[in-house]
Amino acid sequence: MVEAILKDKKKILPCAAYLEGEYGIKGLYVGVPVKLGARGIEQIIEIKLTPEEQTALDKSAASVKELVAVIGV
Repeated sequence: MVEAILKDKKKILPCAAYLEGEYGIKGLYVGVPVKLGARGIEQIIEIKLTPEEQTALDKSAASVKELVAVIGV
């Protein structure tokens, strides 16, 4: 990750990114593929998910949201 940022490689890597509607999720940090370059996360890559994959991602996001609520952030 550091090399991708320092050398502006525009490399696609999995990373926790703040989603603002991507994948149908808003207001949470979730692990998704992103393009990393000199400016950090330069683009969130949205790939087409199967219904099962979308369900699993939604379940994961719900768990993150619940945890955030518990710790009061």
